[in-house]
Amino acid sequence: MKIVIAPDSFKESLSASEACQAIESGFREVLPDAVYQKLPMADGGEGTVQSLVSATGGTTVETYVTGPLGEKVLAFYGMLGNGQTAVIEMAASSGLHLVPAEERNPLLTTTRGLGELIKSALDQGTTHLIIGLGGSSTNDGGAGMIQALGGRLLDESGEEIAPGGGGLSKLTSIDLSNVDPRLKSVKIEVACDVDNPLIGPNGASAVYGPQKGATPEMIQELDENLTHFANVYEALLKKSYRNHLGAGAAGGLGAGLMAFLAAELKSGVEIILEAVHFEDHIKDTDLVITGEGRIDAQTIYGKTPIGVAKAAKKYDIPVIALCGSYTEDSKIVHNHGIDALFTIVPGVVTLPEAMNHAALYMKQTARNIAAMIKMRTERG
Repeated sequence: MKIVIAPDSFKESLSASEACQAIESGFREVLPDAVYQKLPMADGGEGTVQSLVSATGGTTVETYVTGPLGEKVLAFYGMLGNGQTAVIEMAASSGLHLVPAEERNPLLTTTRGLGELIKSALDQGTTHLIIGLGGSSTNDGGAGMIQALGGRLLDESGEEIAPGGGGLSKLTSIDLSNVDPRLKSVKIEVACDVDNPLIGPNGASAVYGPQKGATPEMIQELDENLTHFANVYEALLKKSYRNHLGAGAAGGLGAGLMAFLAAELKSGVEIILEAVHFEDHIKDTDLVITGEGRIDAQTIYGKTPIGVAKAAKKYDIPVIALCGSYTEDSKIVHNHGIDALFTIVPGVVTLPEAMNHAALYMKQTARNIAAMIKMRTERG
């Protein structure tokens, strides 16, 4: 029997790699002779670098870059096992967790650090970039990123505009003549699981600005500034990006990546499945096990367990999902490829207990599932 283990992380308790290890450990107690293939998964958010590095035998690169408020921060990205693909979480350089709550102000925060991470990855010889969006502290539309890569965003005096969403109001011209030429030969995919446009009531500023520290007055200013930014670069590039699905992701970074780097925005889990050659691993598999911390009706919208299940169902492989909790409406996942759903929590426990003992609970649940499989196999 061959079993592929492909869960996402269980946030604040288990990384995807740790979840894989716990599941395999439980199964081996009952089915020691099975062949196990561990493929830690992600959907483009936190943990994506770790999952892809682990799944492909890659390495993690650490480097100091410009943080959201201009300070230096130690950030990271992954070089995958093929030596050609780099994976970056934008939050590693420009994430909300890097800005103290009392200092959050998207008029000031910049994506410059992301551009510096991209440049570092180019120095490593990458020909394929995967960039995960999510957890952003910024609302500059990718302005800082393109500046770090050699673009010049100029005011009426020919000086560089100030960093952050606030500085965009002073923009009068853009000079892309010195943008790093290596970018032209790099394939760039962006893991994006929101469909917000760049501007307007459903845009970057209105929907995500408040969690980044924006007041109602700031939201209006930020939206106007992103509109102005888009007007300037769309006039230069002769193409509009503002209404593309995902344009408003990460404070308008989605639009900026499409406009300046010709990036393709895709479902995060689809990018990850392709990067680890998931279907090549499962063609001769008897069972796939996936999961994440919580499974509910929203899981069917691009979350890891459904992406894994859909891939498995192409080959008619049964899929079991494990989770920390599931809701009444989670039964919809059975219409999307998940055959059985189990919570790993053994009974009434506090949330801290569930978090602290997640590996043990995972192992126990996996062991019990394996025992059921063994009984069924032995009885024919």
